[in-house]
Amino acid sequence: MDVEEKIKLITRKPTEETLTVKELRELLETNDHPVHYIGYEVSGLLHIGSLIVSGFKINDFAKAGVKTQAYFAHYHSLINNKLRGNLEHIIAASKYYEEAFRLFCPKLKTIHATDLYHNNDEYWLNVLRFSKHMTLNRAVRCLPIMGRTEKEKMSLASYFYAPMQAVDIKAMNVDIAHAGMDQRTAHVLARELYPKMGWKKPVAVHHHLLPGLLEPVKMIGKEDSLASKMSKSKPKSAIFIHDSEEEIKKKLREAWCPQKITKGNPVFELAEYVVFHEKESILIERPQKYGGDVELSLEELRKQYEEELIHPLDLKNAVARELNEIIKPLREHFEKHPEFLEVYKKAEITR
Repeated sequence: MDVEEKIKLITRKPTEETLTVKELRELLETNDHPVHYIGYEVSGLLHIGSLIVSGFKINDFAKAGVKTQAYFAHYHSLINNKLRGNLEHIIAASKYYEEAFRLFCPKLKTIHATDLYHNNDEYWLNVLRFSKHMTLNRAVRCLPIMGRTEKEKMSLASYFYAPMQAVDIKAMNVDIAHAGMDQRTAHVLARELYPKMGWKKPVAVHHHLLPGLLEPVKMIGKEDSLASKMSKSKPKSAIFIHDSEEEIKKKLREAWCPQKITKGNPVFELAEYVVFHEKESILIERPQKYGGDVELSLEELRKQYEEELIHPLDLKNAVARELNEIIKPLREHFEKHPEFLEVYKKAEITR
């Protein structure tokens, strides 16, 4: 595979931003197998955004010859009070995350923060060195990567979240830092400060965030896309990899899906970023009196939906069917291996 084909794979949907394509090209021209990483807080059950969309992008990197890594950020999860800030539960839940990503991204290497940080004095020294190049105001401006706003009352530990995330990249010798768009602030921070420290600047690739299924709300202090993203903490807004076929259908039936509108429409985005990542067309099933069944490409679907030739309910039914086919193998695997989910019973948390 030549460099341009690799770039096409890496920058295709769900990629939304690459910093920068020029740097990515230079990297691929000099390194056949650069090192990638994407970091995850360990919290509730995985949903179609946190596993499937990011997993699709991970698999694109792997196809392009990139060495892919998922990093389970135990200490960041603790700082952000995930699983009620219980480190034992966080570490146990990361085994579930590891299993899910192993199934969906077979070429992926997994790294646990407790292993990376163990007996690693150089890492903590680098956190201090990196932090010396930051002001407190800069640390405050990084709080949105935690899903927080600058006006919230935060613990002192929260202000170490961004420098730790930036130094993780150095500790794993990463060439390409990958995340959802909500994490770009941390990568921009690393790209800005690394040259001042004599460290190599990572290429940053950010993928699209799926919106939640509910009608979006405007929140002061957060960008609309971040405030309304699919979230584990809002079960009705998310489709989890453990949802049954009936649960998926029900959530899609109740989803916000305005007629004629495709931009920001959560059902259409599930089609665009999930269904069409692996398929060239989608089958819309409908009664003969409304035109009968039709097989459409993404652009045909967009055009016909905007022209009201496709009814929202028909779109919902088609997307629900396709999502169930993607989720089914994962759901069935964990039904056979419930031990991975025992930690959520202990923590009395499922979402």
